[in-house]
Amino acid sequence: MNIHSITLRKMNMPLKAPFTTSFGTFKQKDFILVEIRDQEGLSGWAESVAFTSPWYNEETIETNWHMIKDFLIPLLLEKDIQHPHEVSQRFAHIRRNYMAKSALEGAIWDLFAKRQQLPLAKALGGKKKQIEVGVSIGIQNSVQELLTIIERHVSAGYHRIKVKIKPGWDIEIIREIRNHFPNILLMADANSAYRLTDTQRLKELDEFNLMMIEQPLAPDDIIDHAYLQRQLTTPICLDESIHSVEDARKALALGSCQIINIKIGRVGGLTEAMKIHDLCETQKIPVWCGGMLESGIGRAHNIALTTLSNFTLPGDTAASSNYWYQDLIEPEVTVNRGIIHVPEEWGIGYEPNRLAIDQFTQYSETLRP
Repeated sequence: MNIHSITLRKMNMPLKAPFTTSFGTFKQKDFILVEIRDQEGLSGWAESVAFTSPWYNEETIETNWHMIKDFLIPLLLEKDIQHPHEVSQRFAHIRRNYMAKSALEGAIWDLFAKRQQLPLAKALGGKKKQIEVGVSIGIQNSVQELLTIIERHVSAGYHRIKVKIKPGWDIEIIREIRNHFPNILLMADANSAYRLTDTQRLKELDEFNLMMIEQPLAPDDIIDHAYLQRQLTTPICLDESIHSVEDARKALALGSCQIINIKIGRVGGLTEAMKIHDLCETQKIPVWCGGMLESGIGRAHNIALTTLSNFTLPGDTAASSNYWYQDLIEPEVTVNRGIIHVPEEWGIGYEPNRLAIDQFTQYSETLRP
């Protein structure tokens, strides 16, 4: 792949409704859109999922822009790339900065798939023609508001409902959901809102037949999660604690979880995501693909990854219209009764909508070898 140019765009897209978790409320999504163009005029696209503040991990949009422009792009342009797997190897001596790395690697994967005249899903080794998806619902102003939103998504056929919880918005909320929806696949996402001293309270969740509780304890922990998992019958799913296949190996060896959520940006790219998938498959640990309020371009990468065989649980890749007035791709991601049909066009399978991209671009910069 002979790279002609790399364009970074600072994007701002308003959300249809505020999205609240235990660590903050989002009314809009700011992110970096990456376009890598080759000498033949093909473009590969991806996005950074870092937020404006270090809510989720230590990265932000500003630090990502700095890392991508000043460190990662010079490494990427040192010599030609034959295969996307080389990107993570080239970035290996740069510590962490996983979301920045993932944004560049994802664009290379899209470009590679287009040059090979393959859908990205097939380039990754995926075989599914369709994937099951669920929806993630933030903390609401009232229980009734939450129940109304769940009813809408259940009626639309989503295969799994994930709700955000935190101390004071947990046991009674889950009880109300179960009273109204006794049979839905339900999970709770804590985003590290609890501590080991909350074990007795978390054990109360066992009565509600949850699929899992996601990341109840600290974002850098696998020790306390192992203790907590032994106290619960509800499976623990790790999210923020897993940044690499090595993290996953250690967590599984300790018994820290029974499920792993794989987010492409959190683990540094598709190559590392596939390694975690393969490890979990050998150990019979199910995985699913988490969401980070991506635009359609990031959403398309999630769809492609989810076609791998061990993604056996519905992920967070809801329809574009669930979040955006206008997405950045054509056609937008649609969900039919909880199913997304995997696109068969080359690369990510969706055409970037350049008019929409221009509309939501705050500023951009193009770099060349």
